Amino acid sequence: MPYTVEFLKTAVEELEGLPTNAQRQIVKKIDGLKNDPKPAGVIQLKSPEKFLRLRVGDYRVIYLVEGKQLVILVVKIGDRKDVYDDLKVLANRAKVRRQARKK
Repeated sequence: MPYTVEFLKTAVEELEGLPTNAQRQIVKKIDGLKNDPKPAGVIQLKSPEKFLRLRVGDYRVIYLVEGKQLVILVVKIGDRKDVYDDLKVLANRAKVRRQARKK
């Protein structure tokens, strides 16, 4: 059964701010996560929420896999040089999103 992909609002805004070619590449890679949420090359970051990192050229997609609900939550998309800033803030946003989904 494939996973559902959800995005934090800020991740959508970050994606929309990228060049069209990069957007296409990133969306294609994210779509691939639906059937394999932890493909080769994905690493787990040292963060409070056990974020995973997907590499797409010079860009990085930071996401969570919520196995019980079969949900992949994309929390950040950005250039590799600054995508790792504020992981604690992202962890709080992801937590709020999960709690809202449970209600």
